[in-house]
Formats: sequence, C-alpha cells, structure tokens
Amino acid sequence: MTSPLRPDDAHPYLRAASAGIRHHTRSLASPDARPPRRADRPHLDVLHAHLTALLHLLDHLAETTRPPYPTAGRHLASAHTRLWQATSEVHSAFHLLPADTPAEDAEASACHPERLPEGPPVLTICQRHLAAGHVVRRRTTPTDLRPHTTACVR
Repeated sequence: MTSPLRPDDAHPYLRAASAGIRHHTRSLASPDARPPRRADRPHLDVLHAHLTALLHLLDHLAETTRPPYPTAGRHLASAHTRLWQATSEVHSAFHLLPADTPAEDAEASACHPERLPEGPPVLTICQRHLAAGHVVRRRTTPTDLRPHTTACVR
C-alpha cells in the first residue's frame, strides 16, 4: 500500500526551482549587497530560460487539464499567455542592457536569429525565445495577447 504524496513531495524539481528563485531574490535584496545588484545579461538569460521552462510546463498542464476540466484548463491557458508576455518583456530587456564589452554593444543590442548572440553555447536567448514564440503563436490568437485584467471569481 502506498501513501498519498504530500504536496511538497509531488513535484520535487519544481519545488527546488522555486526555492532557488526565493533564495536568489533574498540575496539580491540583502542589505549586505552593497552596492545594490542590478540586472545584467546573464541574470536575464537565466531568468528567460526559467520562464520558458515554465511556459512548457503550463502548456502541458493546460492541455491535459482542459478535457476533463474545461474551465480550469482555460485558466491555465490564460496563465500561459500572460507568462509569455512576461517572457517577451524579459527578452526585450536583455537586448536593452549593455553587452560585456563596448565593442560588442552595438552588435549585440539587436536580436539576430540568423547569428548566435553572446550567451550559453547550447541555446541562446534569441533561439529559445523564437522556439517558445512558435508554440505560443500556434495556440494563441492576437486577441488573447491583449492587455488583461484579473477578477477573482471565488
């Protein structure tokens, strides 16, 4: 006989990722961090990777939840759309920050999918963003991407 999983044990990797984000947020806000740390390209690249992973998770959850529970599935699909908007803004912010060296700055400030921008060699932020955008465009209409207001129905 197996015992039911506690909520903390059901998704250990997701729980660990959330704990890592909480730790990082606390360390950035720490009064010991003098001067205050600003966002830089590596931070935004890692944050973008995390957001796109969450996009894939929400997409999967929405698709598997929608048949038996249509209303809950629609809410998850709406969360997916809003998360895409946040991911897109992080991508834009990445390109507005200065590059590591001034010579790279002009070259790296624009998104060039045909070339590899600086970043991790396996998957760059632009490639990751284009791949996520492809999935979003297949499942989302332009009307869905309009500004959103939330009203709790509980």
